[in-house]
Amino acid sequence: MPAWTDTHTHLDFSDFDADRAQVLERARAAGVTRMMVIGTRLERLAAAAAWVRQEPGLHATAGIHPCNVAEHGEDALAQLEALCHRERFAAIGECGLDYHHLPPQEKDESEAAYVARLASWKSRQARFFRSQLDLASRLGLGVVVHQRDSWEDTLAILREFTGRVRAVFHCFGGSPEQVEQLDALGHLVSFTGIATFKNAAQVQASAAAARPGRFMLETDCPYLAPVPHRGKRCEPAHTAIVAAQIAALRGMSLEALSAETEATVASFFRLD
Repeated sequence: MPAWTDTHTHLDFSDFDADRAQVLERARAAGVTRMMVIGTRLERLAAAAAWVRQEPGLHATAGIHPCNVAEHGEDALAQLEALCHRERFAAIGECGLDYHHLPPQEKDESEAAYVARLASWKSRQARFFRSQLDLASRLGLGVVVHQRDSWEDTLAILREFTGRVRAVFHCFGGSPEQVEQLDALGHLVSFTGIATFKNAAQVQASAAAARPGRFMLETDCPYLAPVPHRGKRCEPAHTAIVAAQIAALRGMSLEALSAETEATVASFFRLD
């Protein structure tokens, strides 16, 4: 059976509290031998790092998600760095910019005040993103990037760190042209169960076009379950379904895809 790595899970979320052990068993039975537990909030990182030490094949990353920066104080970044020096993490992230989940305009808030608040909100995301990129650069770690409706701003910040960090754009939903943009900058993409959706022609084209060694596989569980599980809770075991779709789109065997993506994973996350 080919071996797979689910490079982006949220196994520490409460969605898995009732049956986390069984979820891991199903993943391993499906050939998913490694799973990345992705950091999103500072207060959960230490517990995740301690948990993965007890579970073969599990690794943790350390990061503050852009949608969560508002709930973290200014000392959060210093705390994140201190934690990264105490614990062994496989990467920094997920971090980045998210302009999709905009804060709503308050009922009595003027348009000018709202625009100013949005600018401040985006500036805070950018500050947290830059700080985490700088931390990754100093620690020699890769970066797991979250980008939503913020392509140009995200790339502009990443270009400031060209040659200093290597990033993977997780849950990639962009075009083959955007894959080429990232490739030219030395970055990677990662594909989810979206590639199995009927209305995902752009993602499928990108999965077919990505150069060998420049992409990985993930579930983003508990979100984005692939067909035929769409609408249900996603699990790491579904990585095998994602892999089958990507292999078909690229016209290659599962064994060849496994060898290729596992080598990419090991290099990016420094697993060897």
